[in-house]
Amino acid sequence: MIETKNVTKKFNQFTAVDSLNLKVETGDFFGLLGPNGAGKTTTIGMLSTVLLPTEGEIRIDGQKLTRKTPELRRKLSVITQEYSMRQDMTMDEIMEYQGRLYFMPRRKIREKTEELLDFCGLTPFRRRTVRRLSGGMKRKLMVCRALLTEPEILLLDEPTAGMDALARRQMWNLLRKLNEQGITILLTTHYMEEAQTLCNRVAMMHEGKLEDVNTPKGWIRLLGSYAVDQMTGEGVKSRFFHDRMEAINYLAGLEGSTALRDTTLEDVFVERVGSYLEKSKGHGR
Repeated sequence: MIETKNVTKKFNQFTAVDSLNLKVETGDFFGLLGPNGAGKTTTIGMLSTVLLPTEGEIRIDGQKLTRKTPELRRKLSVITQEYSMRQDMTMDEIMEYQGRLYFMPRRKIREKTEELLDFCGLTPFRRRTVRRLSGGMKRKLMVCRALLTEPEILLLDEPTAGMDALARRQMWNLLRKLNEQGITILLTTHYMEEAQTLCNRVAMMHEGKLEDVNTPKGWIRLLGSYAVDQMTGEGVKSRFFHDRMEAINYLAGLEGSTALRDTTLEDVFVERVGSYLEKSKGHGR
């Protein structure tokens, strides 16, 4: 289990994460959502110990996480937004290099490399250098590298950024399999469909603060499970309803181009971001 207790991160006078209290249970597939600047990547940075909290503490399975607790740090692997791999190295070389950093026996490195490249469907491309891989292949290789040390927790910061639709779906299937095998996953993403499809719980962040935690279905029910869209001169306007017949009756009274559909997590995100902006205006920001 991951637990943060009043975790705060400041950069000079700027507070990137503000008194974060979060629990990610063992086996969770947990989504951390929020607009740009919400503090998601900073949170991942602190969980991976790349950044140190200004205040508060992080606990893994009840033990305090620091840079001086290698046995805890080994339980976590992080996959960043950037392709942090040597461009002139092959997949085998990337994996061997990673294994040596963790003082793994060569035989173990070879065995795990075979297993992971096969698991991710990369074996036919193993002799290609990183610069010759597609974006999707690079992301999969980063997953293989992260799994080499057999972590219990994966921290994923925008893992499908820049992928096409097919590669993204392939990555979703891969991450589902990992979670089904018992690996706890904490994910940040700007793809709301990704969070709705994969995550069993989702937290919303804004300006460094944790707003709330719920299941994707729970978030949708709070807004209203049925959406009515109407095309206007200002664009599409949506109204949300808890009752389907109420939505249908409202739709019947509209003119022009309209549609009834199921509400999505993206609707929830857009509505909440809009409310954040209104609150900011109200405070004169």
